[in-house]
Amino acid sequence: MSSVRQGDSIMPSGKTHLRIELLVLPLWVALFYFFVDASWHAGAVFAGAYLFSSLLLSPDLDLRHNRSRRRWGVLGFIWVPYTKVFKHRGISHSLLLGTLTRLGYLGVLALFIAFGLSYLRIWAIPVDSLTAAPFDLKLVGILVAGLWLPNIIHTITDRVHSALRRGV
Repeated sequence: MSSVRQGDSIMPSGKTHLRIELLVLPLWVALFYFFVDASWHAGAVFAGAYLFSSLLLSPDLDLRHNRSRRRWGVLGFIWVPYTKVFKHRGISHSLLLGTLTRLGYLGVLALFIAFGLSYLRIWAIPVDSLTAAPFDLKLVGILVAGLWLPNIIHTITDRVHSALRRGV
């Protein structure tokens, strides 16, 4: 397992995290197919969300330099404030709140952009369309699972690696 130095401990590299996450993806898809939903559509939503999260929503976005941020390309700059607000391996590496911090951050940015465009009269937000869309709770659950699992794997990998290094 390749490692990089993070503060006073050595942590798995971003490449290692991504390899582990992608290695277990077929297992998650198979479990999902047999125990949750055998439809192609639901499996595609789960796998797409999982890949999006693995590649672009890593808990390591709280670091100034990381592969996930580089994968955002020219939009990588949007994560600069995130690195200022969240300390590495703090709440951004929380099993429950980590993914929520990144999704909330993206949601706030999207709202600022939408309201800014609306204010400039470039794009109007039709308020009635926000409530008209059907809400599929099962699909939302599938999406959430796909977004959360890679981040849980990332955080658990960090914790197991730290425990092994300490000799626990």
